[in-house]
Amino acid sequence: MGPLSGFKIIELAGIGPGPFCGMMLADMGAEVIRVERLTNAVHSAAAAKDVLARNRRSIAVDLKSPAGVETVLRLVEGADALFEGFRPGVTERLGLGPEHCLARNECLVYGRMTGWGQEGPMAQAAGHDINYIGLAGALHAMGRAGEKPVPPLNLVGDFGGGGMLLAFGLVCALLEASKSKKGQVVDAAMIDGTSALMAMFYSMSASGTFSLERGTNLLDGGAHFYDTYRTKDGEHVSIGSIEPQFYALLIEKAGLDAGKFAPQMDQSQWPALKAELTKVFLTKTRAEWCELMEGTDVCFAPVLNLKEAAEHPHSLARNSYLTVDGVLQHSPAPRFSRSKAGEVKGARIPGEDSGAVLKEFGFSDAEIGQLEGDRIIAKV
Repeated sequence: MGPLSGFKIIELAGIGPGPFCGMMLADMGAEVIRVERLTNAVHSAAAAKDVLARNRRSIAVDLKSPAGVETVLRLVEGADALFEGFRPGVTERLGLGPEHCLARNECLVYGRMTGWGQEGPMAQAAGHDINYIGLAGALHAMGRAGEKPVPPLNLVGDFGGGGMLLAFGLVCALLEASKSKKGQVVDAAMIDGTSALMAMFYSMSASGTFSLERGTNLLDGGAHFYDTYRTKDGEHVSIGSIEPQFYALLIEKAGLDAGKFAPQMDQSQWPALKAELTKVFLTKTRAEWCELMEGTDVCFAPVLNLKEAAEHPHSLARNSYLTVDGVLQHSPAPRFSRSKAGEVKGARIPGEDSGAVLKEFGFSDAEIGQLEGDRIIAKV
């Protein structure tokens, strides 16, 4: 049983960071119940392959009807937490805002996932990961020198600065509620989470070791010893030889001119040394570089695609990946010495568990039948 076993959490289903948060909590053993829109309650091949929706049951409810709202509020009465990812004010208008829910359960932790936060001039504006990390100062720092910023997928805002932040906030508030016996609201904004992820770079900027000119710094591809390089076969490898002893090993393993490469931290030399390294790495295939450097203190790794990452010996040794219902995906993380995550289960059809879940929360068969008949909940 995972470390969050015993906690019941209601997820008002949304996209991106919300489902990621739900997955993280469910992977750790929490009973997370996804409340889907009634219109989503259809058999879908895509829904069955949604890794972000794994490990939790699904009900589908008409949240625009008073009976549907009352159904969710009765779930809230027996839950430890609820989280949602709508624009500020939406759940209040539905009748499912913090005041409504805390009135039914004063110990409830109410999580809110937004891009801009619950207040401020941007609070009601639409946005996506690229916008949040843009305003937070992170996107400006990502890219090659002299070129435009490059979006890092949607890992920084949606997942690292969003879903992970909300999961952390919910667990913090649940710990506090276990002592105070009172609930509270968690305002997790992606712009705030992204700013937190940039903490080290604020420190470096303050100390004069971080330039606002992207692609010229230690960790943004400016340094020749911290970058990716193309190999003879068109693949790529990554080098992170920051410390002097690791850098010395890079020079040795790559057969570089020790004198020419000696001024490691002379930034004026970085472009020329990078050009030299670029030529060197083109002399061997990725496999040949792996044979020479992998597992050493060069700080080296091949740049693998999703399938290759799952097949790497290190991943296989740690059981880092698994296949569920034909879908390759990551194993639950982090790992614990005593608490073990349960079997990973694939995503359910939206609304598939409506009747079963409501029965567990105290609804009678007659009530469930009435809700199904009135199309308040789905019967899939």
